[in-house]
Amino acid sequence: MKLEEDARRGYALAMSFPESDAQFLLLHNPRCSKSRAARVLLEAREVAFSERRYLEARLSIKELVELERRLGRPATEWVRRGEAAFAASGLGEDASSGEILEAMAVAPILIERPILLRGSRAVIGRPPEQVLTLL
Repeated sequence: MKLEEDARRGYALAMSFPESDAQFLLLHNPRCSKSRAARVLLEAREVAFSERRYLEARLSIKELVELERRLGRPATEWVRRGEAAFAASGLGEDASSGEILEAMAVAPILIERPILLRGSRAVIGRPPEQVLTLL
């Protein structure tokens, strides 16, 4: 029951990032067509991957900092500025990467999607075929 309660509250459930190149994790939003397309591409190639629905199992600040490192891009480049949550978070065009990561922890809709992680690397699936670069 405790795990179910945590899930309802939006806390991540023991879904750590991949530690080796043999592990894949898709940060997925099933409502997003690009995210669904990336998932289909992986399934068609019979890639074994875990899926984390990051809107339900939010990423912690620590995980977001690690994701930024694995992407090799500052959060300013992969934040969804068009979301209402961007303005509601008090963020402006001059927001720092740290401020954006803090806002993403509270409002995960701000995270660009989909994101595929493999070992110590990650890629944003825009376009969805971009996830194939990690295979």
